[in-house]
Amino acid sequence: MSEAELHLELPVGSVGKKAGGWFGMITLIVTEGSLFLYLLFSYFYFALWGRGRFVPDELPKFGLSGPDTAILLLSSGAVWWAEKGSRSGKRSQTMIGLVATLLLGAVFVGVQLIEWAQKPFGFSHSTYSALYFTITGFHMAHVAIGMIMLGMLLLWTALGYFDARRNAPIAICALYWHFVDAVWLAVFFTIYITPRLGIL
Repeated sequence: MSEAELHLELPVGSVGKKAGGWFGMITLIVTEGSLFLYLLFSYFYFALWGRGRFVPDELPKFGLSGPDTAILLLSSGAVWWAEKGSRSGKRSQTMIGLVATLLLGAVFVGVQLIEWAQKPFGFSHSTYSALYFTITGFHMAHVAIGMIMLGMLLLWTALGYFDARRNAPIAICALYWHFVDAVWLAVFFTIYITPRLGIL
């Protein structure tokens, strides 16, 4: 058997949803999702059963959080487009989608930091402020981790590591990014919407 024939018989690694990384990512999402549930439960617990007024007199505004939410949703579209390109073997589409997702993620974090700086309270000001910074900071950390993953995928795509068959890492990272975006919708509803519904 020639070296070329031997090379053709070598496995290309796990692909699609049979990839080991899929199961690892699902486990991670379940774990991290549980942590966010605990944090949001704490928010509602103190809001509904704590002593005194929980939410500050000046309710959270939508001036920055609204556009920031739209930016994060756009990033989900961008990473979906990148994943679609990887499944079709279109390297340029994959790279453009990953770059767009990275840029939108960076803008999201930047706007979030600006909103933090504009808050009239600090972390230790009250139970509300501690939970606000913990929940949004925990989410921002997940966005930052996702950006690191996207950066590595962008490098590997540029080096030609992926093709139409072998692209499971991109799909797995996209799954994580969609999870981060979904979590932000829950955080946004909890912090910015529920105080205006009159239930807190």
